[in-house]
Amino acid sequence: MACDFFTVDTVWLRRLYVLFFIELDTRRVHLAGVTAHPDGAWIAQQARNLLLMLGNRRPRFLIRDRDAKFTRAFDDVFSSEGTEALVTPVQAPNANAYAERWIRTVRAECLDWLLIGGLGHLEQVL
Repeated sequence: MACDFFTVDTVWLRRLYVLFFIELDTRRVHLAGVTAHPDGAWIAQQARNLLLMLGNRRPRFLIRDRDAKFTRAFDDVFSSEGTEALVTPVQAPNANAYAERWIRTVRAECLDWLLIGGLGHLEQVL
């Protein structure tokens, strides 16, 4: 499993952050949430929600980048379930290629063609 953030700027010049997880074996994407102010507690809660939704399909590895938004609490949620967090090297987007490609696809096929009004609109579009 891989995870990453991407940003979307709204019509009102607000920046929204989208957290998503992608299962590498099935390419299934799980949109964890959209927020204007991601913090460690919010991200850890989204990780708990994802593990609850996955049920018995626990991932063996989680690939993530070195973003400061991914706190120790986020890693602890996964390690408590037996998932090892693999951190990509510095400035190496190809190490998380599946997540980066999905971001590129969402932008090219959807977000580049729309003006996003706000958080609710972005959630509905995604």
